[in-house]
Amino acid sequence: QVQLVESGGGLVQAGGSLRLSCAASGLTVSNYRMGWFRQAPGKERTFVAAIGRSGSSTYYTDSVKGRFTISRDNAKNTVYLQMNILKPEDTAVYYCASTDSSYIWLQRYYNNWGQGTQVTVSS
Repeated sequence: QVQLVESGGGLVQAGGSLRLSCAASGLTVSNYRMGWFRQAPGKERTFVAAIGRSGSSTYYTDSVKGRFTISRDNAKNTVYLQMNILKPEDTAVYYCASTDSSYIWLQRYYNNWGQGTQVTVSS
């Protein structure tokens, strides 16, 4: 049974940092493309970042480029999202997910999802 468990969310002031973790069981993260999505209140869930199987390819939505970094620790079977210079508009529930597809920005191609972790950025 595949499980993705996110952690690391919380309340932070604008300009602060958080690191989200996504611990996987039942799958090996290095065998999949792994992504982070977020859903703000009253809005649809959207793509944030993804990392390729090799770990050397990373992808970001424009609004987080230069502030967020996705990475992976194969030994811990965990994916991370380091979020710096946080803004109030980053407030959302953050989800990690896995996919076999190269359409890494499209959530419909992701097969397994975590339960999400809340990130709240105060101004």
